[in-house]
Amino acid sequence: MLTKRQLLTGFACAAALALVSPAFAMDKQPFDAKAFEAAQTAGRPILIDVSAPWCPTCKAQAPILQKLTADPKFKNLAVFVVDFDSRKDVLRDFNVRTQSTLIVFKGKQEAGRSTGDTNAASIAALLNKAI
Repeated sequence: MLTKRQLLTGFACAAALALVSPAFAMDKQPFDAKAFEAAQTAGRPILIDVSAPWCPTCKAQAPILQKLTADPKFKNLAVFVVDFDSRKDVLRDFNVRTQSTLIVFKGKQEAGRSTGDTNAASIAALLNKAI
C-alpha cells in the first residue's frame, strides 16, 4: 500500500515530467549567420521564426510550432529565432517586413514562407516543405 507521501511524490514527479519538452521538441536558437550557413551546407531543413515578444500572433504560433516540431519527422529541423525589434539587419537579408513571419529552407533553397498564420494545418504544410 502506498503512503500519502509516496503518492504526493509520484504526482509531483509526473507533473514535472509533463512540463519537460518532448525528446524531439524544437531546438530554438537565436539567429546566427554562421550557424544558419552551416545548417544550409549540411542540407538540414530550416525554420526562420521572426517574432516579437509583444506580438499576439507570435504568441499564438509558439505552441503550434512546439507541438508540430515535437513530431519525430522534424527531428533534424534547425530553428532560428529572429527578434523583430532588434535584428533589422536580418530582416533586410530575408526581406521580412512584419513579425509572425515563418520561412522554411530546404538546404540552401527557400521552400516557403507565411506571415500571420495561426492555423496548425497550414503551418504543418509549410514545415513539410522543408523536409
